[in-house]
Amino acid sequence: MKKGRFIVFEGLDGSGQSTQAEILSRHLKGHLTKEPTNNLIGGLIRGQLQGDWKTEPECLQLLFTADRAHHLEREVLPLLNKGIDVVCDRYMFSTIAFGSLGIDDWQWLKDLNKRFLLPDIVFYLKVSPKSCIKRIKENRNSFELFEKEKKLEKIEKGYEALAKEYSIFKVIDGEREIKEIAEEVKSITLSL
Repeated sequence: MKKGRFIVFEGLDGSGQSTQAEILSRHLKGHLTKEPTNNLIGGLIRGQLQGDWKTEPECLQLLFTADRAHHLEREVLPLLNKGIDVVCDRYMFSTIAFGSLGIDDWQWLKDLNKRFLLPDIVFYLKVSPKSCIKRIKENRNSFELFEKEKKLEKIEKGYEALAKEYSIFKVIDGEREIKEIAEEVKSITLSL
């Protein structure tokens, strides 16, 4: 049996990666998932992102990593082995790019994730931090932990470094219309 494809969407908060992940998942009739997950560990992470509790950056990144290990074991790998395409809204690259805000040791963040499955492709939606903040203001009532322009600028630099390092990254201009982006993503996915 042919294995399913593992497709990941990454980007700054407000970049539209969740929207594009959903569109592609529907198009492929695949399985849509996200990180942090909706399981127990993911709930702890979401609580910190929303300001319900606080811990040191290292603890938060260890939680993200534990959530990912559980996610792969229980959901992603079984589906891929059944031949089902899995589209994931955020993955280990978010841990590295966002984690670099509180942790200067880039290599430690990468080492935390080095044993995890690499996706077949990563769509990185490139949207300026200023545009992301504008979108968040238009679409939500509140901001989460990382949703400040200066923080997003540093995270953007992390993503740009990852895009140069990993050949599986496809940088997509996310400043365009949703349909236009979706068509480019579908076209690239067909060539996998």
